[in-house]
Amino acid sequence: MKIVILDGYTLNPGDLSWDELKQLGDLTVYDRTPADKVVEHAAGAEIVFTNKTPVNEESINNLPNLKFIGVLATGYNIVNTDAAKAKDIVVANVPGYGTASVVQMTFSLLLELCLHVQQHSEAVRDGKWSRSADFCFWDYPLIELEGKTMGIIGFGRIGQKVGDVATAFGMNIIGNSRHWTGQTHRNNFRWAEIPQLLAQSDVVSIHCPLFPETKGLINSKSLQTMKPSAFLLNTSRGPIVIDEDLADALNNDVIAGAGIDVLSVEPPAKDNPLFTAKNCIITPHISWATKEARARLMKITVDNLAAFLNGKPVNVVNN
Repeated sequence: MKIVILDGYTLNPGDLSWDELKQLGDLTVYDRTPADKVVEHAAGAEIVFTNKTPVNEESINNLPNLKFIGVLATGYNIVNTDAAKAKDIVVANVPGYGTASVVQMTFSLLLELCLHVQQHSEAVRDGKWSRSADFCFWDYPLIELEGKTMGIIGFGRIGQKVGDVATAFGMNIIGNSRHWTGQTHRNNFRWAEIPQLLAQSDVVSIHCPLFPETKGLINSKSLQTMKPSAFLLNTSRGPIVIDEDLADALNNDVIAGAGIDVLSVEPPAKDNPLFTAKNCIITPHISWATKEARARLMKITVDNLAAFLNGKPVNVVNN
Protein backbone atom coordinates (compact mmCIF):
# COMPACT_ATOMS: atom_id res chain seq x y z
CA MET A 1 0.00 0.00 0.00
CA LYS A 2 1.74 3.14 -1.24
CA ILE A 3 0.93 6.28 0.76
CA VAL A 4 2.02 9.75 -0.37
CA ILE A 5 1.74 13.01 1.56
CA LEU A 6 1.97 15.89 -0.88
CA ASP A 7 2.65 18.72 1.58
CA GLY A 8 3.53 17.44 5.02
CA TYR A 9 5.72 20.26 6.31
CA THR A 10 3.07 22.54 7.79
CA LEU A 11 1.46 19.68 9.72
CA ASN A 12 4.77 18.25 10.84
CA PRO A 13 7.83 20.52 10.55
CA GLY A 14 9.69 18.04 12.75
CA ASP A 15 7.99 18.17 16.14
CA LEU A 16 5.55 15.30 15.47
CA SER A 17 6.01 11.75 14.17
CA TRP A 18 4.84 9.99 11.00
CA ASP A 19 5.45 6.56 12.57
CA GLU A 20 1.80 5.57 12.97
CA LEU A 21 1.10 6.29 9.30
CA LYS A 22 4.21 4.33 8.34
CA GLN A 23 2.72 1.29 10.05
CA LEU A 24 -0.20 1.40 7.59
CA GLY A 25 1.80 1.33 4.38
CA ASP A 26 4.85 2.43 2.39
CA LEU A 27 4.94 6.13 3.23
CA THR A 28 6.58 8.94 1.23
CA VAL A 29 6.36 12.45 2.64
CA TYR A 30 7.00 15.52 0.50
CA ASP A 31 7.37 18.79 2.36
CA ARG A 32 5.74 20.58 -0.57
CA THR A 33 4.41 19.67 -4.00
CA PRO A 34 4.03 22.23 -6.82
CA ALA A 35 0.67 22.02 -8.59
CA ASP A 36 2.29 20.66 -11.74
CA LYS A 37 4.07 17.87 -9.82
CA VAL A 38 1.04 16.29 -8.13
CA VAL A 39 0.77 13.37 -10.56
CA GLU A 40 4.53 12.83 -10.54
CA HIS A 41 4.79 12.78 -6.75
CA ALA A 42 1.66 10.64 -6.31
CA ALA A 43 2.39 8.19 -9.15
CA GLY A 44 1.41 4.66 -8.17
CA ALA A 45 -0.10 5.72 -4.85
CA GLU A 46 -3.31 4.22 -3.56
CA ILE A 47 -3.48 6.72 -0.70
CA VAL A 48 -2.79 10.45 -1.06
CA PHE A 49 -2.88 13.07 1.67
CA THR A 50 -2.96 16.80 1.02
CA ASN A 51 -3.29 19.87 3.16
CA LYS A 52 -3.41 22.76 0.68
CA THR A 53 -2.05 21.24 -2.53
CA PRO A 54 -4.96 21.03 -5.00
CA VAL A 55 -5.97 17.58 -6.23
CA ASN A 56 -8.04 18.42 -9.29
CA GLU A 57 -9.92 16.34 -11.83
CA GLU A 58 -6.93 16.07 -14.14
CA SER A 59 -4.73 14.73 -11.36
CA ILE A 60 -7.39 12.27 -10.24
CA ASN A 61 -7.84 10.99 -13.79
CA ASN A 62 -4.08 10.45 -14.10
CA LEU A 63 -3.71 8.48 -10.86
CA PRO A 64 -5.33 5.13 -11.74
CA ASN A 65 -4.33 3.39 -8.49
CA LEU A 66 -5.83 6.04 -6.25
CA LYS A 67 -8.44 4.80 -3.77
CA PHE A 68 -8.39 7.33 -0.92
CA ILE A 69 -7.67 11.05 -0.60
CA GLY A 70 -7.16 12.33 2.92
CA VAL A 71 -7.37 16.07 3.53
CA LEU A 72 -5.08 17.18 6.35
CA ALA A 73 -7.56 19.87 7.32
CA THR A 74 -11.26 20.44 7.86
CA GLY A 75 -11.90 22.41 4.67
CA TYR A 76 -11.77 20.20 1.61
CA ASN A 77 -12.34 22.63 -1.27
CA ILE A 78 -8.85 21.84 -2.59
CA VAL A 79 -10.04 18.40 -3.74
CA ASN A 80 -12.42 17.88 -6.66
CA THR A 81 -14.78 15.66 -4.71
CA ASP A 82 -17.10 15.07 -7.67
CA ALA A 83 -14.26 13.75 -9.81
CA ALA A 84 -13.14 11.54 -6.95
CA LYS A 85 -16.64 10.17 -6.45
CA ALA A 86 -16.92 9.38 -10.15
CA LYS A 87 -13.83 7.19 -9.74
CA ASP A 88 -15.09 5.62 -6.47
CA ILE A 89 -12.31 7.35 -4.56
CA VAL A 90 -13.12 8.14 -0.94
CA VAL A 91 -12.31 11.66 0.27
CA ALA A 92 -12.09 12.20 4.03
CA ASN A 93 -11.33 15.30 6.06
CA VAL A 94 -10.35 15.98 9.68
CA PRO A 95 -13.12 17.83 11.52
CA GLY A 96 -12.91 19.28 14.98
CA TYR A 97 -9.19 18.98 15.62
CA GLY A 98 -8.50 22.72 15.94
CA THR A 99 -11.61 24.07 17.62
CA ALA A 100 -9.92 25.19 20.84
CA SER A 101 -6.99 26.75 19.02
CA VAL A 102 -9.19 28.66 16.55
CA VAL A 103 -11.36 29.99 19.37
CA GLN A 104 -8.21 31.10 21.18
CA MET A 105 -6.94 32.95 18.10
CA THR A 106 -10.35 34.56 17.52
CA PHE A 107 -10.26 36.20 20.93
CA SER A 108 -6.55 37.00 20.67
CA LEU A 109 -7.35 39.10 17.61
CA LEU A 110 -10.42 40.66 19.21
CA LEU A 111 -8.71 41.56 22.46
CA GLU A 112 -5.80 43.10 20.58
CA LEU A 113 -8.28 45.29 18.66
CA CYS A 114 -9.95 46.30 21.91
CA LEU A 115 -6.87 46.96 24.05
CA HIS A 116 -3.90 47.32 21.64
CA VAL A 117 -1.67 45.37 23.99
CA GLN A 118 1.28 45.12 21.61
CA GLN A 119 1.29 48.81 20.69
CA HIS A 120 1.07 49.87 24.32
CA SER A 121 3.88 47.49 25.25
CA GLU A 122 6.05 48.95 22.50
CA ALA A 123 5.23 52.49 23.69
CA VAL A 124 6.34 51.56 27.21
CA ARG A 125 9.62 50.12 25.90
CA ASP A 126 10.13 53.30 23.89
CA GLY A 127 10.01 55.29 27.15
CA LYS A 128 6.60 56.91 26.80
CA TRP A 129 5.38 55.73 30.22
CA SER A 130 8.59 56.88 31.86
CA ARG A 131 8.01 60.33 30.37
CA SER A 132 4.32 60.42 31.29
CA ALA A 133 3.08 63.17 33.61
CA ASP A 134 0.42 60.75 34.90
CA PHE A 135 0.50 57.27 36.42
CA CYS A 136 -0.93 55.81 33.19
CA PHE A 137 -1.55 56.66 29.55
CA TRP A 138 -3.22 55.14 26.51
CA ASP A 139 -2.69 55.89 22.87
CA TYR A 140 -5.82 54.14 21.59
CA PRO A 141 -9.43 53.88 22.76
CA LEU A 142 -9.84 51.00 25.23
CA ILE A 143 -12.98 48.95 24.63
CA GLU A 144 -14.91 46.68 26.99
CA LEU A 145 -16.75 43.70 25.50
CA GLU A 146 -19.46 43.25 28.10
CA GLY A 147 -22.88 44.20 26.79
CA LYS A 148 -21.79 44.31 23.17
CA THR A 149 -23.10 41.98 20.46
CA MET A 150 -21.10 39.41 18.54
CA GLY A 151 -22.47 38.12 15.26
CA ILE A 152 -21.15 34.68 14.36
CA ILE A 153 -21.39 33.58 10.73
CA GLY A 154 -21.16 29.80 10.79
CA PHE A 155 -22.57 28.56 14.08
CA GLY A 156 -21.16 25.05 13.96
CA ARG A 157 -18.66 23.42 16.29
CA ILE A 158 -16.20 26.34 16.29
CA GLY A 159 -18.83 29.07 16.10
CA GLN A 160 -20.66 27.70 19.11
CA LYS A 161 -17.46 27.56 21.17
CA VAL A 162 -16.74 31.15 20.17
CA GLY A 163 -20.25 31.95 21.39
CA ASP A 164 -19.51 30.27 24.72
CA VAL A 165 -16.44 32.43 25.28
CA ALA A 166 -18.24 35.57 24.13
CA THR A 167 -20.96 34.78 26.65
CA ALA A 168 -18.32 34.52 29.38
CA PHE A 169 -17.29 38.07 28.43
CA GLY A 170 -20.91 39.18 28.88
CA MET A 171 -21.65 39.60 25.19
CA ASN A 172 -24.91 38.99 23.37
CA ILE A 173 -24.81 36.55 20.46
CA ILE A 174 -26.43 36.62 17.02
CA GLY A 175 -25.90 33.44 15.00
CA ASN A 176 -26.26 32.50 11.37
CA SER A 177 -25.80 29.07 9.87
CA ARG A 178 -27.19 26.88 7.13
CA HIS A 179 -29.14 24.98 9.77
CA TRP A 180 -30.77 26.81 12.65
CA THR A 181 -30.59 24.36 15.54
CA GLY A 182 -32.12 24.66 18.98
CA GLN A 183 -30.12 26.99 21.24
CA THR A 184 -32.59 27.39 24.09
CA HIS A 185 -29.79 26.91 26.63
CA ARG A 186 -28.34 30.25 25.55
CA ASN A 187 -30.12 33.15 27.24
CA ASN A 188 -28.22 35.75 25.23
CA PHE A 189 -28.66 34.19 21.77
CA ARG A 190 -30.81 34.71 18.70
CA TRP A 191 -30.70 33.65 15.06
CA ALA A 192 -30.72 36.19 12.24
CA GLU A 193 -30.19 36.37 8.51
CA ILE A 194 -26.80 37.73 7.49
CA PRO A 195 -27.96 41.29 6.59
CA GLN A 196 -29.50 41.71 10.05
CA LEU A 197 -26.49 40.11 11.74
CA LEU A 198 -24.07 42.47 10.01
CA ALA A 199 -26.15 45.55 10.79
CA GLN A 200 -26.70 44.76 14.47
CA SER A 201 -23.33 43.35 15.58
CA ASP A 202 -20.45 45.16 17.26
CA VAL A 203 -18.16 42.28 16.33
CA VAL A 204 -18.63 39.94 13.37
CA SER A 205 -16.69 36.68 13.52
CA ILE A 206 -16.56 34.35 10.51
CA HIS A 207 -16.51 30.58 11.04
CA CYS A 208 -18.31 29.20 7.99
CA PRO A 209 -16.79 26.91 5.34
CA LEU A 210 -15.74 28.17 1.93
CA PHE A 211 -18.48 27.24 -0.52
CA PRO A 212 -19.56 28.99 -3.73
CA GLU A 213 -22.29 30.76 -1.77
CA THR A 214 -19.87 32.07 0.89
CA LYS A 215 -17.06 33.16 -1.44
CA GLY A 216 -16.96 36.96 -1.40
CA LEU A 217 -19.68 37.10 1.25
CA ILE A 218 -17.95 40.04 2.88
CA ASN A 219 -17.62 42.66 0.17
CA SER A 220 -18.01 46.39 -0.30
CA LYS A 221 -21.80 46.17 -0.20
CA SER A 222 -22.07 43.99 2.89
CA LEU A 223 -19.39 45.99 4.73
CA GLN A 224 -21.43 49.14 4.19
CA THR A 225 -24.23 47.61 6.28
CA MET A 226 -22.02 47.19 9.36
CA LYS A 227 -21.70 49.68 12.20
CA PRO A 228 -18.86 52.22 11.80
CA SER A 229 -17.65 51.07 15.24
CA ALA A 230 -17.72 47.36 14.36
CA PHE A 231 -14.84 44.90 14.13
CA LEU A 232 -14.56 42.06 11.61
CA LEU A 233 -12.75 38.81 12.48
CA ASN A 234 -11.91 36.03 10.02
CA THR A 235 -10.23 32.83 11.16
CA SER A 236 -12.07 30.65 8.64
CA ARG A 237 -11.20 30.93 4.93
CA GLY A 238 -9.67 33.92 3.18
CA PRO A 239 -11.82 34.07 0.02
CA ILE A 240 -14.94 34.63 2.13
CA VAL A 241 -13.71 38.22 2.40
CA ILE A 242 -12.69 40.35 -0.58
CA ASP A 243 -9.35 41.75 0.57
CA GLU A 244 -9.47 44.99 -1.42
CA ASP A 245 -13.03 45.76 -0.29
CA LEU A 246 -12.08 45.24 3.36
CA ALA A 247 -9.01 47.45 2.99
CA ASP A 248 -11.13 50.21 1.46
CA ALA A 249 -13.69 49.88 4.25
CA LEU A 250 -10.99 50.20 6.91
CA ASN A 251 -9.24 53.12 5.26
CA ASN A 252 -12.52 55.00 4.76
CA ASP A 253 -13.81 54.34 8.32
CA VAL A 254 -16.71 52.20 7.11
CA ILE A 255 -15.81 49.82 9.95
CA ALA A 256 -13.43 50.36 12.87
CA GLY A 257 -11.01 47.45 12.59
CA ALA A 258 -10.33 43.90 11.50
CA GLY A 259 -8.45 40.88 12.81
CA ILE A 260 -7.75 38.24 10.17
CA ASP A 261 -5.77 35.02 10.15
CA VAL A 262 -6.50 34.16 6.51
CA LEU A 263 -6.26 35.93 3.16
CA SER A 264 -7.77 35.28 -0.25
CA VAL A 265 -4.41 34.10 -1.64
CA GLU A 266 -1.85 32.37 0.58
CA PRO A 267 0.96 33.17 0.75
CA PRO A 268 -0.20 36.66 -0.20
CA ALA A 269 1.32 39.04 -2.69
CA LYS A 270 3.58 41.59 -1.04
CA ASP A 271 1.27 44.39 -2.22
CA ASN A 272 -1.91 42.97 -0.67
CA PRO A 273 -3.95 46.09 0.18
CA LEU A 274 -4.66 44.89 3.70
CA PHE A 275 -0.99 45.22 4.61
CA THR A 276 -1.36 49.00 4.65
CA ALA A 277 -4.98 49.20 5.81
CA LYS A 278 -5.84 51.07 8.99
CA ASN A 279 -6.35 49.13 12.24
CA CYS A 280 -5.93 45.74 10.59
CA ILE A 281 -4.24 42.89 12.44
CA ILE A 282 -3.03 40.05 10.21
CA THR A 283 -1.62 36.72 11.35
CA PRO A 284 -0.23 34.14 8.87
CA HIS A 285 -2.95 31.43 8.97
CA ILE A 286 -1.77 30.02 12.31
CA SER A 287 -4.99 29.59 14.27
CA TRP A 288 -4.91 25.85 13.46
CA ALA A 289 -1.20 25.38 14.09
CA THR A 290 -0.68 24.90 17.83
CA LYS A 291 1.24 21.70 18.51
CA GLU A 292 -1.74 20.32 20.40
CA ALA A 293 -4.09 20.88 17.47
CA ARG A 294 -1.64 19.42 14.97
CA ALA A 295 -1.18 16.35 17.15
CA ARG A 296 -4.96 15.83 17.15
CA LEU A 297 -4.99 16.30 13.38
CA MET A 298 -2.29 13.66 13.02
CA LYS A 299 -4.19 11.17 15.19
CA ILE A 300 -7.48 11.66 13.33
CA THR A 301 -5.62 11.33 10.01
CA VAL A 302 -4.26 7.95 11.09
CA ASP A 303 -7.69 6.90 12.36
CA ASN A 304 -9.31 7.95 9.06
CA LEU A 305 -6.93 5.80 7.04
CA ALA A 306 -7.20 2.84 9.41
CA ALA A 307 -11.01 2.99 9.20
CA PHE A 308 -10.85 3.07 5.39
CA LEU A 309 -8.49 0.10 5.26
CA ASN A 310 -10.88 -1.79 7.55
CA GLY A 311 -13.73 -1.16 5.12
CA LYS A 312 -15.55 1.32 7.37
CA PRO A 313 -14.48 4.80 6.22
CA VAL A 314 -15.25 7.77 8.46
CA ASN A 315 -15.35 11.53 7.96
CA VAL A 316 -16.19 10.99 4.29
CA VAL A 317 -17.10 14.21 2.47
CA ASN A 318 -18.08 12.80 -0.95
CA ASN A 319 -20.69 10.15 -0.14
